Amino acid sequence: MQAPTFLQRFFEGAPAGIVGCLRCRGSRDYAGELRMAFQPIVDVERREVFAYEALVRGADGASAGQVLSSITPEQLYGFDQTCRVLAIDTAQRLGMQARLSINFLPNAVYEPATCIRLTLAAANKVGFPPERLIFEMTEAEQIRDPQHALSIVRDYQKRGFLTAIDDFGAGYSGLNLLADYQPQLVKLDMALVRDIERNRARQASVGGVLGTCTALGVQVIAEGVETRAEYEQLRRMGVSLFQGYLFARPAIEAIPDPDWSALG
Repeated sequence: MQAPTFLQRFFEGAPAGIVGCLRCRGSRDYAGELRMAFQPIVDVERREVFAYEALVRGADGASAGQVLSSITPEQLYGFDQTCRVLAIDTAQRLGMQARLSINFLPNAVYEPATCIRLTLAAANKVGFPPERLIFEMTEAEQIRDPQHALSIVRDYQKRGFLTAIDDFGAGYSGLNLLADYQPQLVKLDMALVRDIERNRARQASVGGVLGTCTALGVQVIAEGVETRAEYEQLRRMGVSLFQGYLFARPAIEAIPDPDWSALG
């Protein structure tokens, strides 16, 4: 007999409607064991943590890329839901007080109002305030149905959640994605950030994104910041939200404190 999955264990005894969500449209629950790592997003103007991003890891510490490479299309929905619930459960268990940023796969969401049910049920069960949730949609994943993805973002925004485009500048749609979706947050891909202090082309590209985001009222997060020189260049350009090894590395099942000495 197959052992119960994480979602089955977590929602044991839940109402029938929630249990039914685990088998939505005949999808398969994700049976693998996962862990969650957390990395801070810091607000350098306020010198405080803006949010923690939840980053999936394998049971043995395998990277997100390694985990994702093993997911089949049939497992996509179950995997997405497992990551959401595990992130919320782990964050609450660790006593997280900041916002929690969760990556979601738009291609795994069938219907926004239905697929958010497990997320809200998990937050309610463990006592994590749902208003502290942020949902990140990666630009690196090719979106099969842009209108469907837009309906997800709009639904989440109507519910009061902050939304973000992750890996901006590395994927498929670029500024069209920003113009159509208008999230509250955009995360610059680390490829744009790397060595930006000595790369005029990257400075021009990031400057253009910053100008567009300012006009739209979108906050920009520079992710993957590893050096003081990268930080200082981006700071001069007006960025105030940062994520990267310069401040803290991801920690598995722990909430790392930022290294504020990086600011000088």
